[in-house]
Amino acid sequence: MTEIKTVGVLGCGLMGSGVAQTAAAAGFTTVVREVSEELLAKGRGALTGSLSKAVEKGKLDAAARDATLGRLRFTTKVADLKDADIVIEAVTEDLDLKNALWKELDALCPAHTIFASNTSSLTIAAMAAATKRPDRFVGLHFFNPVPVMKLVEVVRTVTTSPETFDRSFAFAKALGKEAVAAKDNSGFIVNLLLVPYLLDAIRHLEHGVASAPDIDKAMQLGCGYPMGPFVLLDFVGLDTTYKIAEIMFAEYRDHRYAPPPLLKRMVLAGYYGKKSGRGFYDYSTTPPTLNNLGL
Repeated sequence: MTEIKTVGVLGCGLMGSGVAQTAAAAGFTTVVREVSEELLAKGRGALTGSLSKAVEKGKLDAAARDATLGRLRFTTKVADLKDADIVIEAVTEDLDLKNALWKELDALCPAHTIFASNTSSLTIAAMAAATKRPDRFVGLHFFNPVPVMKLVEVVRTVTTSPETFDRSFAFAKALGKEAVAAKDNSGFIVNLLLVPYLLDAIRHLEHGVASAPDIDKAMQLGCGYPMGPFVLLDFVGLDTTYKIAEIMFAEYRDHRYAPPPLLKRMVLAGYYGKKSGRGFYDYSTTPPTLNNLGL
């Protein structure tokens, strides 16, 4: 069984930079690829800022930060990931884009290299089938923010070999994460249960059951959730939630996964949540105030 020493990461956005930081902090040599120098610089800045913030809070010492940064390499070339023992993909939820990258890497990487996708809604089988190594393909679904969140869903598809699954599960634990095994169904465990809950909250808001702040407060205090559904939706991104819901609805044809009309209208209006400054709440004020959605 080949030991994992070098990690390749496809994508240096919110999730990719978090995965790269986590891998480098755990002692792995890590190569991160992004499509442009501009996006690479943005991701590198977010990663460096995250480490510096941890130092400021006393959760990390400066020497550990510098050691982590020393294990990282940034590139715009897919070919620079060819020597990785595992490649983790964290690009846009677009199957054609993902598979084009996997086909390119399949021809470059040695036989022992494991391919792993961080997809939150697509099936792993749909990517594994695009390669000549479906037995060495798994899902490694991390949660945002990756350096903080402890969970990783390790996803086994019908073609994943026992050795690949065991190596991937051990790797997730070597990152300091709590790993759980999941079958290859769209949404895996967490999103399979979480997405209908979030979409139901939007439907009940549309139906006038209660206001967004009152629904948020009720779920926080009544269920002990750290944040209510609308705060969580704004944090995740309404555009991201919409895309995930569309993919899951196409997979299951179950109305629970169908995006509500209000979600679609908000995405069309550019109300993506915290990242765009407006979602269910308006983030131009401190603290955020309720956004006027005309309900």
